[in-house]
This record gives sequence, C-alpha cells and structure tokens, in this order.
Amino acid sequence: MRHDLKLKRHLCLVVSCLALISCAGPIAHVSSAPTAGSRYVAMGSSYAAGPGVTTPAETPSNRCQRSADNYSHQLARKRNLLLVDVSCGGATTAHLLGPWGEMPAQLDALNADTRLVTITIGGNDVSFVGGLFAASCKGLALHAVSNMPRFCPPVKAEPSASEALTRARSLAAPTEASWNTLESHLNQIIQEVHRRSPVARLIFVDYLSVIPEGQLCDTTPLSPEDAATSRAIAKRLKLLTAALAKRGGAEVLTASDMSRQHSACAKTPWITGFISPTGVTRFTPYHPNLDGMTAIASALNQKLSR
Repeated sequence: MRHDLKLKRHLCLVVSCLALISCAGPIAHVSSAPTAGSRYVAMGSSYAAGPGVTTPAETPSNRCQRSADNYSHQLARKRNLLLVDVSCGGATTAHLLGPWGEMPAQLDALNADTRLVTITIGGNDVSFVGGLFAASCKGLALHAVSNMPRFCPPVKAEPSASEALTRARSLAAPTEASWNTLESHLNQIIQEVHRRSPVARLIFVDYLSVIPEGQLCDTTPLSPEDAATSRAIAKRLKLLTAALAKRGGAEVLTASDMSRQHSACAKTPWITGFISPTGVTRFTPYHPNLDGMTAIASALNQKLSR
C-alpha cells in the first residue's frame, strides 16, 4: 500500500511538472557562445550575402554575390570561426528548404558539429525589395527622369494610356497566401536547424530599415502610398520573424530597430538608396552597405557574449 501511495504521488508530481512546462511554452534551445574554431553556418538572402559590399567572397564571383565583408564574414573574423556561408541573393525560404537550380538547399550545409547559425530570410517571399525596385522605377518615370537606372524598364517619350495607368498603380501588398507560406516555411526552417544541429545557437537577423518613418528623399523616389505599403510589409516581416523565433526557441537580432535612424535617407545610412552615387561602380539599390554590415556584425558579436 505504501509503495502504491508513493508511486501515485510520484506520478502526480511528474504530471504537474509536464503541465507547467506545457503552460510555459516551448523550451528554448540555449547554447553558449561558439568558441574559436567552431563551425558557423550563415544562410539567407541578399541582405545576408551583401552584394555590392567591398569585394566578392568567391573568385570568380558567382550568382549569389556574397561579399567578403558581409556580416557573417566579419563576425567569423572577429571570433575566429569556421564559416560556411551559403547565403544567396534572390533566395527565398524555399531555397533554404530545397534545391535552387544547381545549388543544394541551404539547410544542407548544417551538421551536428555546427555551433552557430545566422539567418536573414523572408523578404523575397513577400517581394519586399522587388516591390521597392518596381515602385521606385515608377516614381522616376512619373517625374520624367531621363537617366533611368539600368534595371528599370525603358520609358517611351509618349506613353499610352494603359502604360501611364500601370505606372500610376501603387505598390501591391503581399497576399495572405504569401504570408501563410512564409510562416509555414520559417517554422520548418527552425525545426530543421534544431534537428540537424541540436547544439547550435540559432539567431535570426531581420532586415535593416530601408524607408525612413518621416520625409522621403531624392534617393527614395516613392509615392507616399508606396512608402507606407513598404513600411507595413517591413513591420509585418519583423513581427512574424520575432514571433516564430520565440515560439521555436531561436533568438533574434532586430537589425530593423538598430537601423531606424540609419535608413537610406539618413546622414549616416546603413542601407543604399535607389540611385547609384556618382563614381560608384559596385552598387546594389536598397541593400545593406558596409556600415550596415559592420553594425550587424558588431551587434552579433556582443549578443554572443551575453
């Protein structure tokens, strides 16, 4: 009888503990800072790869356009980490989960020895930067700018009524289906990182602020409506990334908050505008510049020490 009573009490205690854990939410995957020589995998889109920032990481440069001074390379040098950088310009969450042409899934770079993983992804899933490109080309066309950037479609001297209407359309917000797919993919990515690299510290680096909260400038040729839509997309992407990371036991470096005073219109921007400055040969519109990449690397280095 006494044995049965002790067993019942033990079972009740176990059930109570499980209930408390369940109510508290997911258990965070807590790992210490990676030591020198640890394996570090960097994944993501162009905001991780760093096109146009100093010199290419690979010779000859490939279509991913990874920079030797993107935030992952700078962080790896600071901490003497063994970096595997598979970030790639144009990548979506689908390209982390599965192959993209000749390239394997970015997640395939992970293994059990990986001690640090950083990810910047999601913007291309909801046409964040692509939408800014299109809206800025439209803005320049409506103001009859003669020297259009090379990536804008050519403008006829006398556009037809339909072409004029197309130019006048505002930046379209992503569909709910796009947001739902992004959420599902981010959840899968978090789960896969923990499964493949169970002792790795996973940190999401969200997107730097591009458009200022206040007045626009010459380097951001957007209508007020397009600017508002872009800000709304950036805010939702930030909140979604943070919520899913917290739920999945990952961390977030909010580069979006860090860079609020360093938009494309700031005196000290961490992001490029739409129009290349005179004499600049390596330039990617609406992307992190060297100052932005350095700021992220420094913040990550501090975060890893806490």
